[in-house]
Amino acid sequence: MRKAKPKKRQVLPDPVYGDVKVTKFVNHLMYDGKKSIAFEIFYSALDSVKAKLPNEEKSALEIWKAALDNITPQVEVKSRRVGGATFQVPTEIRPDRKESISMKNLIIFARKRGGKTMSDKLSAEIVDAFNNQGGAFKRKEDMHRMAEANRAFAHFRF
Repeated sequence: MRKAKPKKRQVLPDPVYGDVKVTKFVNHLMYDGKKSIAFEIFYSALDSVKAKLPNEEKSALEIWKAALDNITPQVEVKSRRVGGATFQVPTEIRPDRKESISMKNLIIFARKRGGKTMSDKLSAEIVDAFNNQGGAFKRKEDMHRMAEANRAFAHFRF
């Protein structure tokens, strides 16, 4: 490449939990630069997650992290053109991309849900992901199934 790689921006930790992962999630959740509203949605979602799972010994933040781990894909398929044919080649995912994909999937499927407020939808999706169900978990399973089906083309990896 002619140009140097752009520098990774440092993300500051969030004000309540002091966690960088929370800020990254809120950045994905945010619309039109309304970060304080996105933080309100996230924190109220965590409060309602704690209310929905009262007998769980983990904190709401730990439940959210476990839910993210449950929906984080390990492999994905990428299209690769070889001799006129397009193959779906399974490849492993970089750790930062894994985190980003899982966060985006959680938010996308929370937005698709029925419910009153975004915090209600998000909390319902977090609880589902924690219990290994819901749309985001299904998306991960589908990605793994596609990679498994196309394992024969793994030697085309680039």
